Amino acid sequence: MSTPNTTRWIGIGLLGLPLYGVLTFWSSMNPQPDPSTHYEAWSRFVTTDHYVLTHIFGSILGLILAIFGTFALGAYLTRSRAGRLGLVAMVITVLGSALFLPGMGVSAFSAPEEGQAYLAGIEEFAKLPTSFADTVFLATSLLFIVLLFVGNVLLGVAVWRSGILPKWAGALWAAVPVLMYPLGLVYASTIGAQSTPPTVLVGAVLMVIGGAWMAYSVLRRPSAAAVGVQAQPRVQ
Repeated sequence: MSTPNTTRWIGIGLLGLPLYGVLTFWSSMNPQPDPSTHYEAWSRFVTTDHYVLTHIFGSILGLILAIFGTFALGAYLTRSRAGRLGLVAMVITVLGSALFLPGMGVSAFSAPEEGQAYLAGIEEFAKLPTSFADTVFLATSLLFIVLLFVGNVLLGVAVWRSGILPKWAGALWAAVPVLMYPLGLVYASTIGAQSTPPTVLVGAVLMVIGGAWMAYSVLRRPSAAAVGVQAQPRVQ
């Protein structure tokens, strides 16, 4: 039985990272109105087919690809001098992405129902008191933001220190969560409140560049198995 080309499989898995960036950019190009100040406009926005499709194929599918890509990156980093850091960063990032998925599901499938209820005249729907589920959802959201920020920064550091992946690809990757989370929150609170600040678009572009750079670097290298086969002497 032939030995599987694990390097190529890992390289293919890493393609999930730039694809996640592309889908994030696409789904963030048309930010939804702020429901706290423009509830009717928000209701009309979330009841469109475009909203549902961008959440399913942009946010949810993007996160799934990001999880595959993160697993591939962690596996490849085990071959480097930053292997332990890469594995720790992989676990933190995947945990944050997994916690993010339920929130995206709620946003994709529940928000249209809420918007439809308001547009149908059930205005009291928006005035319902905060429930225990709302509190847990907020706490979970804060947790996955922290996990994704810490995990992705550590992944960027691990790539920089690995010696087997381009250093500046790691620097780009570490810059992504800074743009998406701290700077995004600062922008939203000081310049304009909206669900997707433009810093997220910049972060998505860096994600595409950094992720594609890493994937290309791995895919262009021969696998260890192939090198071993080429190095074996022929039997006379």
